[in-house]
Amino acid sequence: MIGSVRSYLDGLVHPAATVDPVVFARHRAFIATRLIPGLVALSALPLFLAFQGVPGLVETIAFGWLVLPIAIATFLSRTGAYQQAHLFSAAALTGIVSIIALLSGGLSSFIVIWFALVPAEAVLSGSRRVVHSAGAMVVGAVGLIGALQLGGVLTPSGLGSTQLAVAGFASAFAAVVYAVGLALSAVMVSRAGEEVHSVGEQRYRLLAENMTDLITCHSRNGAVVFASPAAERVVGVPSYGLHGQSLFDRVHVADRPAYLNALSIAASRQIEASAEFRLRREDVAEGQTGFIWMEMRCRPLAGAGGDGQQVVSVLRDVSERKRHEAAVEAARDEADRANEARGRFLANVSHELRTPLNAINGFSEMLMHEEAMRLDQARRHEYATLIRDSGEHLLNLVNSILDMSKIESGHFEITPEPFALPPLIAQCVQMMNLKASGAGVTLSAEVPEGVEEVVGDKRAYRQILLNLVSNAVKFTKPGGSVTIGLRRDGSWLSLSVTDTGIGIAAKDLPRIGSPFFQARSSYDRPYDGTGLGLSVVKGLAELHGGRFEITSQLGRGTRVTLRMPMDCETHGQVASLPLAPATPPAETIQEGRKIA
Repeated sequence: MIGSVRSYLDGLVHPAATVDPVVFARHRAFIATRLIPGLVALSALPLFLAFQGVPGLVETIAFGWLVLPIAIATFLSRTGAYQQAHLFSAAALTGIVSIIALLSGGLSSFIVIWFALVPAEAVLSGSRRVVHSAGAMVVGAVGLIGALQLGGVLTPSGLGSTQLAVAGFASAFAAVVYAVGLALSAVMVSRAGEEVHSVGEQRYRLLAENMTDLITCHSRNGAVVFASPAAERVVGVPSYGLHGQSLFDRVHVADRPAYLNALSIAASRQIEASAEFRLRREDVAEGQTGFIWMEMRCRPLAGAGGDGQQVVSVLRDVSERKRHEAAVEAARDEADRANEARGRFLANVSHELRTPLNAINGFSEMLMHEEAMRLDQARRHEYATLIRDSGEHLLNLVNSILDMSKIESGHFEITPEPFALPPLIAQCVQMMNLKASGAGVTLSAEVPEGVEEVVGDKRAYRQILLNLVSNAVKFTKPGGSVTIGLRRDGSWLSLSVTDTGIGIAAKDLPRIGSPFFQARSSYDRPYDGTGLGLSVVKGLAELHGGRFEITSQLGRGTRVTLRMPMDCETHGQVASLPLAPATPPAETIQEGRKIA
């Protein structure tokens, strides 16, 4: 039966009050304390008539008051106006008590005790306005009754002693029952509030303990007054370890202005603000500290605390996103550099192709009209030689492009075979001596004993040496020198070409040896090249399992070193070998090289 009554009362609550559990409990308690007494009064009316007969004026008014709350409860059920219903209830109770008091002896009436229940009932509304209004009603009614009683306007109640005793008992009993009902209503509302608070705490604890974002609350000066438990996972310290200025102290010095600016904007302008900064994190497991990137979104928290406007912020670890952004930016820069290098490469190749083709076409046309031009044998031989040299230049250029293309696509295959490296070096020196002598450069080789046979692609080794020596001779001024060095260290050998040429600027070193890249600046503008020579050298060395290294100093010379395995078929990981002493001394060591 209690469950049925409870369900019935729940159904009488206005739909607008069902959203908040505490408001729902207040509405249900108000309806119950008005509806149940009224229904009891109506059900007791036949018994009263049977035992007492026709009621007098006071009894009629009392029964009328017990029925009136039913109308007020119906009003609340229909409208959901909780405070207005409390005002109606206080006014009704004050009015009926005042009327009965006026008819039953004034302030000495048995009903006066009910005046104390009016403000007690108003307290359940939770509104100061309702409590003040109820108190004002009671004070006004008591003052009016007292004034009328002192003025002799009131007449005796006319009730006998037995009737007064019964009425007093009934009034006190009813007041006690009504007070118990109010107390139970207050308990119901309080219990509902506690349940809501408990559920809210459980939900907060569930969110706070499992969310990955750190939530902080800041006072107007930026000090942290609250930090969520996520601080342990995000920053590596307990939440209380961020209170005060501890969070600010963990912000990277360079990012502190952005951190403070976001908090200031949110507090002063009453708008949302955000900032990204680096935050020092404690790694308890490894005992290390490091900086992570945090994104902070803060907004004003109005009406919180007593020290002025507060700011609540949500901090999220965005280190992974920053790493991706940095990788994307690096890839974009690399693509831009590659496009720029490719453009320079095409310009250089166009120049390299046009020059020998012009020579071939021009001298061929002259040979076709040798009779008209009266060319002698020596002049014809000279023109034929120039045509041959231009053709060889074109052939070398096309071979370099094809080799580079094969290396990049992975289709370049080497044919390992045992061969003696010192004779190959001597042969390359002999081949390049004429070019070096013509440029006024001294070419020599330093080949120690102990380096006999190596296993590799002989044609690739020859191409590597010719490209390195040709490149070194080209960028060495008359009077300089180019030296080929060779030494062995266990199963590895170090092959180097050192020149005393113009050198390479430090900013160009990191990208030397990359396809399509050619260092071009004021110090090498007179020198021509396609930008493929050292790219091919680097690719061929890597196909053998070797490594390409370079040291250079602008204006003093360059040394290119290849770390090559003695046997490319059984080589392991490339070892880092110290460079052999050479002139000039190299102060900068990076991968890369001037491209011929």
